[in-house]
Amino acid sequence: MACICITLLLVPPRDPKALYTPSHPPIHTLVEASYSCSHSCPGSNYLLVENHCIVDNNSLIFTLVPPYILVISVLGIIFNVFVLMVFCLHKKACTVAEIYLSNLAGADLALVCCLPFWAEYTRKRYDWPFGESLCKVTSAVIYMNAFCSIYFLVLVSIDRYVALVHPLSHERIRRPFYAKLGCLFVWGLGLVFALPVFIYRKLVFNPQSNLTQCSLDLPQNQYLAYEVITIIFSFIIPIIVISVCTVRICQSLNNRRMEGLNSKKMEQKATTLILAVLLAFLICWVPFHMTKILDVLRNTGILKCHIALIIVQQISVYFAFFNSVLNPILYVIAGKNFRRRTYKKTRSARSS
Repeated sequence: MACICITLLLVPPRDPKALYTPSHPPIHTLVEASYSCSHSCPGSNYLLVENHCIVDNNSLIFTLVPPYILVISVLGIIFNVFVLMVFCLHKKACTVAEIYLSNLAGADLALVCCLPFWAEYTRKRYDWPFGESLCKVTSAVIYMNAFCSIYFLVLVSIDRYVALVHPLSHERIRRPFYAKLGCLFVWGLGLVFALPVFIYRKLVFNPQSNLTQCSLDLPQNQYLAYEVITIIFSFIIPIIVISVCTVRICQSLNNRRMEGLNSKKMEQKATTLILAVLLAFLICWVPFHMTKILDVLRNTGILKCHIALIIVQQISVYFAFFNSVLNPILYVIAGKNFRRRTYKKTRSARSS
């Protein structure tokens, strides 16, 4: 069959107790996977080497993926820098939700700044040219900021929930000081979860392909344990909290409409923006995390290796990165308050 040419080049383990050193596109939870296959892929660009599916030198991944990553990087840097400038210039008037969104923009910016290294890595057919320090740092930064992004959305969901469902108590809870403390806690938590990636990322020479790969050097049982923990804390728990808050927010808005009550216009505008950002995040990231769960099941022997999983996971990874570009666009389209501040800043710049 004709398979789409998107996969990873892995270092095959020497034996069942060997170190587990998968290569990837960018980071451990974003893209780390062991794709040891029990079958070849006839009629495709996949080869079978010691029972491991690898991509051959003619794969379109080396042609199509690097430009895509670079476009995402350039747009993400421009858009998120613009968003941060607008928020910073009006930081005294920032709401609690905007404090969370500005930190989300910072996380997106840090993530896309690291992607060009992985574009070059892919272009060089997974031969890492930047040394072990950048291998560790860029992997950890991407992982940390991907982790922080979802928890900033958790904070933003809780903020909207409290503001709309428990409005009488929100004045006491929803203060900028507490919002900044929450953001600081999220950054610290992201740093803790990124430490194993920084520690165990190493340059590993693959003698079969003659390539030096930026890989996570862990025993397989530790790798799987870490994968399960990160799936629970970076996907399952946040998605439950976000879903519950979003459902309650929608119920509250619907009840107010039926009872003929009007919410404050500022609250309605902020809620519209937050719901748009949450929806974009779910669309971009849920497919990736679902394929990660399937990959863990495959590594535990519950599921068999299939080339379709490799293809879908790779597509979901690069689709997830697009979320870092999409968020600033949503701020402009759905955020009326953000548009007003941008207009004021542009107008004052022209007059000066």
